[in-house]
Amino acid sequence: MGNSPDHDSLFKAWLEEHQGIVVKIARSFSSNLSDFDELRQELMLRVWISAKTYTGESKASTWIYRVCLNTAMTWRRGTDRRERRMDSNANLGTVMAEPSSPADRVGDQEILEQLYTAIHALKEGDRALVLLSLDELSYREMAEITGLTENHVGVALTRARQRLGKILKGIADELE
Repeated sequence: MGNSPDHDSLFKAWLEEHQGIVVKIARSFSSNLSDFDELRQELMLRVWISAKTYTGESKASTWIYRVCLNTAMTWRRGTDRRERRMDSNANLGTVMAEPSSPADRVGDQEILEQLYTAIHALKEGDRALVLLSLDELSYREMAEITGLTENHVGVALTRARQRLGKILKGIADELE
């Protein structure tokens, strides 16, 4: 079955408007530049494939988040099973898209690196909620993306933020 012009134009429009989602998720679920590139390509492939089944019942950004987060979590588990060697010295700071969220607008690159390091240390579910929160999505949108109830999103996000705060404090203490 061939690709329709509508499918291709929808995918191109999505990439143009929502490239930041793909980059942030790839960056948060990969630990080195090679993994980042591999995951980013996988996310774009999955978004392209999913565009064929998009019905418009949810916002495009919600759909893209759902596809990308599910893909990233599955990919992460696969890399863990393969026991891929993690290069903790890789600098993912050079891999940045144009700022697309309040977190990315932070002027201090060092703070941004610490934030991504801390986010990467969270469990997958917490990582997903923190990323969605940083993009200022409502609890309703987060629930739609994750499949949780709005109440559960609120509770889980509060706990994830507390864990993130502890991780960030540990990073700051190490730097002193």
